[in-house]
Amino acid sequence: MPKARKMLSDWEAPYLQPLIALVETQSKTTLANWALDYSERIILPLWNKHYPEDLRPEQALHAAREWLSGAIKLPQAKPAILACHAAAREAGENPVAQAAARTIGQSASTIHSAGHCIGLALYGALAIAYDTLGTKASWEELESCAALACGQMLDALRAVSVEDEPNPAKISWKC
Repeated sequence: MPKARKMLSDWEAPYLQPLIALVETQSKTTLANWALDYSERIILPLWNKHYPEDLRPEQALHAAREWLSGAIKLPQAKPAILACHAAAREAGENPVAQAAARTIGQSASTIHSAGHCIGLALYGALAIAYDTLGTKASWEELESCAALACGQMLDALRAVSVEDEPNPAKISWKC
């Protein structure tokens, strides 16, 4: 079996383009709330299925929400977010959990830089695909499933997007 990929990486993929285009029109606050909401509702259960006792991803989501509410500053949120990234590294033998923790870490990092929200699609769609199809599925099957997940993420962003957002985030896609 080939080694599991850690993320989607084709920036030119047709299923990513509408999502990227809409992301570029939204404020950092809208993007952070979208990424956190989706991660909490869809991605966190994937992590919890494999590591229910490890609360680091949940704590990262909580810290990011605390920052959004103004209750804490970025230096107080950062340790929880970094701990979530550590959880992802430690879950290296479990592609579903690893991608889920990476997704949550990137979603929580959106409070620092709006561009991190794309991690929801790049990691999260693959976490969903691995969970749905397993790691032995072909890349074509996984990518097809991930494309559907990206469509659902786009629908979720459309539902909360602000039409004619006066303060869109300035995102540099230098990845």
